[in-house]
Amino acid sequence: MSDRAARRRIWGWYFFDWASQPYHTLLVTFVFGPYFASIAAAHFMATGLTETAADARAQSLWSLGLTITGLIIGFGAPLMGALADTAGRRMPWIVGFSAMYVLGATGIWWTLPDGSTLWWAMVMFGIGFIGAEYALIFINSQLPSLGPPEETGAISGAGFAFGYLGGLVTLILMLAFLMEGADGRTMLGLDLPFGLDAEAREGTRMVGPFAALWFAIFMIPYFLWVRDIGPPRRGRGIGDALGLLKKSVLALRRRISLSAYLGSSMLYRDALNGLYGFGGTYAALVLDWSITSVGAFGIIGVISAALFSWVGGRFDRALGPKPVIVAAIWGLIAVCVVVVGMDRTQIFGVALAPGSTLPDMVFFGCGALIGGLGGTLQAASRSLMVRHTDPAAPTESFGLYGLSGRATAFVAPALVGTVTAITGSARIGVAPLILLFLVGLLLLGWVQAEGDRETWSDTSD
Repeated sequence: MSDRAARRRIWGWYFFDWASQPYHTLLVTFVFGPYFASIAAAHFMATGLTETAADARAQSLWSLGLTITGLIIGFGAPLMGALADTAGRRMPWIVGFSAMYVLGATGIWWTLPDGSTLWWAMVMFGIGFIGAEYALIFINSQLPSLGPPEETGAISGAGFAFGYLGGLVTLILMLAFLMEGADGRTMLGLDLPFGLDAEAREGTRMVGPFAALWFAIFMIPYFLWVRDIGPPRRGRGIGDALGLLKKSVLALRRRISLSAYLGSSMLYRDALNGLYGFGGTYAALVLDWSITSVGAFGIIGVISAALFSWVGGRFDRALGPKPVIVAAIWGLIAVCVVVVGMDRTQIFGVALAPGSTLPDMVFFGCGALIGGLGGTLQAASRSLMVRHTDPAAPTESFGLYGLSGRATAFVAPALVGTVTAITGSARIGVAPLILLFLVGLLLLGWVQAEGDRETWSDTSD
């Protein structure tokens, strides 16, 4: 492959992050998640619940949706990877899951503000999210073929940075031209385009179709420039896939570093996804922010994520991914402590004057750190997984990585939902994320900084 073709392949691979990031930026965290929480809370208040109880019920419902979706993603991920490895082709799977992304995101349009379609919204969100996460398994498995091992950290970090820039652009476009404020106009003071009805929240509901269209357009460079590398295999379908999966799981008994890493990342990535999934709803439910304010908060977080991911990739290249991961986790633990310790009236028990803007400023700072350290953590984690990847079955290896990232994806939402329901507080409900980060950090102590790819030939016979 020529240098020009290799560079173009890397850029095509980057475009998946650019195309897919809006699902996480717009739908999970900063637009649809808070919108869903706000209309669900209003719906439950209309049934006679108090505001605090309705907020907790809304957060619990969002937790349920993320829990079910996480279970489907987690337990299907390694099988998806094994099927692709036995067939030797990844592209048909990427096309299929891309179609799920577009279908699910488009369906979010019918999330009506009266709360009558909450279950529909959760199902369509889940379909799109499953498509995005399954496609990512196959995309990640291509990382080892993009460059030498010493460059994978920088490539991974640059990919995340480019993706976050895409998320930033879409968030700015949403705020400037589509999302309606309290006065029915966008942040730029414009009327909604295309005859959209502000009272029916159609500007905000356009977030789904907008994300679907963005993805469809910007996946074109990926499909034009990225090709599967390696001869196709002639497996026998599900039987061979299950055999490969069994072989990989049994090999974990002797691959201590990989086993510890999968367990560690399972917990700290679950906690991180919990922060992403509940950061916007926290702002809407605990701090009473408008959806537009949450969007502005998102801009800061995404800018920080893009910058930190790029810088983190450089630290990864210089120091390796493990120290970067450790530093990012400690930073996110500190953020969680601050988030749990404050609300509109107090910070760590110190009462605030009525109308104080200090909680808003503090949470804006937390948003920058969540975005920045979260982006760094994801990029470095992908890089460390490359150091544990079986060259003969990269998609299956990243299927296990996908399993570790999603097998307990129900735990963070379930814990948040349970603690929220018990305490009746959406703020205290975030506390379990601290424990998940700490246990993940503890398990990281058994992980070799340079991985254990060398042991694969000894464990796969």
